[in-house]
Amino acid sequence: MANGRRSPTIPRFRSEAEEARFWDTHDSTEFLGAFKPAKLTFPKRKPKVLVSVRLGKSEVALTRQIAARKGLGFGSLLRMWL
Repeated sequence: MANGRRSPTIPRFRSEAEEARFWDTHDSTEFLGAFKPAKLTFPKRKPKVLVSVRLGKSEVALTRQIAARKGLGFGSLLRMWL
């Protein structure tokens, strides 16, 4: 640490509830030395191709309503359906 002190160690917990209580009352930045960096890999996405589909006004309106109810974007919902 910058001030010469070691990071405190994270205790062992008997349950997730006990761990949750601990993190609710402690600042995780006090334990930075106890964490290991995560190695993440993300799959490469295939490039998307633009496809034009003609829909009637009523179909577009209904699809937008459904997307809004599901908390999705219009295009995202259409891609899920396709």
